[in-house]
Amino acid sequence: MSEHALEQYNIHEAKTQLSRIIERVEQGAEVVISRSGKPVAKVVPLRMAQRTGRGALAGQLYRSPDWDSAATNAAIADDFGL
Repeated sequence: MSEHALEQYNIHEAKTQLSRIIERVEQGAEVVISRSGKPVAKVVPLRMAQRTGRGALAGQLYRSPDWDSAATNAAIADDFGL
C-alpha cells in the first residue's frame, strides 16, 4: 500500500476493528468506510485548536467596565433564581 493510499474497511470490519481504526487515525491516517464496496464515509483526524499559553486571548476579549459590579452580579443571580 502506498503512503498516500487510504485504508478501507467495509462496515462489518469497521465495527469489529473500531479500536484499531481509531489508533490509526490518531497517528494521522485517513480511513474509508464502505458499504457493498462503495465508499460512504471517511474517518479523519480531528484537528483541535490548541491554546498557545497564558495570555493567548489577550486583546481578543472585551469586558465592559461594569462587568463585575454589584448590579451586574445581582442581575445574573436573579437570572438564575438566586
